[in-house]
Amino acid sequence: MRIVIAGAGSIGCYCGALLADAGHVVTLLGRARVLQPIREQGLTVTDFADLDCHVPIAKLTLSEDPACLEGAELVIVTVKSGATAEMAALIAAHAPANAPIVSWQNGLENTRALRAVLDGRDVRAGMVPFNVVPTNAAFYHRATSGDIIIEQGQGDLALHLSTPDLPVTESDRIEAVQWGKLVINLNNALNALSGLTLQNQLLDRSWRCLMADQMAEALRVLKAAGIEVASTTPLPAWTTPHLLRLPTPIFSRIAAKMLTIDPNARTSMAYDLMEGRPTEIDSLQGEIIKLGQIHAIPTPINSHICGLIHQAPRGPLAVDQVIPPINQMRSAARR
Repeated sequence: MRIVIAGAGSIGCYCGALLADAGHVVTLLGRARVLQPIREQGLTVTDFADLDCHVPIAKLTLSEDPACLEGAELVIVTVKSGATAEMAALIAAHAPANAPIVSWQNGLENTRALRAVLDGRDVRAGMVPFNVVPTNAAFYHRATSGDIIIEQGQGDLALHLSTPDLPVTESDRIEAVQWGKLVINLNNALNALSGLTLQNQLLDRSWRCLMADQMAEALRVLKAAGIEVASTTPLPAWTTPHLLRLPTPIFSRIAAKMLTIDPNARTSMAYDLMEGRPTEIDSLQGEIIKLGQIHAIPTPINSHICGLIHQAPRGPLAVDQVIPPINQMRSAARR
């Protein structure tokens, strides 16, 4: 297929490399600072399971011009949430009307934003469970496990896209899947504030308990809103807060069977915060806060964390700095 990756950042470059390696005709639409190193040396992607794939520049098309969308048979949108509306307008102006558009972005509002501009087109939601980090110019490393899920539709897209190194499946419950991912992604902000690797953060029971309280608060809101939440792990979503609160030796044994995490992995929000870039906090905690207001469910923990990220603190924070006084906030959230 002729595929345009609309927004060649970490996820876009990683997935684009593997799709190109599998034989698709891939164009990376992105910024010069990302594309220029790829022009010079090709694109290399690695993962936690020892994948090491180098895609030479001859197998890729790189473009900063949205006119490259004109030949697309499929558009995969991987821009940050704040750029979705702009990318939707570019797709409307340049991409063929019959080309499906798939969102491989965090949150739920991105697909809504795409559909609002691309009315009548085949726009599908998607869920990418893993995180990818740049390790050098033109080098991208996948640091966590999980398979991509896209919304069910015509054309067997998942079958065409799936490769041994990049499995893709379809679901007729994609919104529930997305909500499940959003609840897990609430930890992105905690990881960014902590300054720790994901592995070290998850081995610290204080941070896990805070993560559990935040998730439990979100699940109460979603239950009140009548929203289905599909788990992204083998256990039901409602059990995750209980699992996180377990003593570390027990948690470590159970979690090791469900999730593989590279020792150096951090969330994308951690890198955004460190580098002074806009974050996706309003697409994560912000969604829970808005729903909580609609259904009169308090969201003190999510609201406070959202505020801290907007303040862009310099340097890592301790748990008791994130939510003071933490016990009072927890008690309020559990009522």
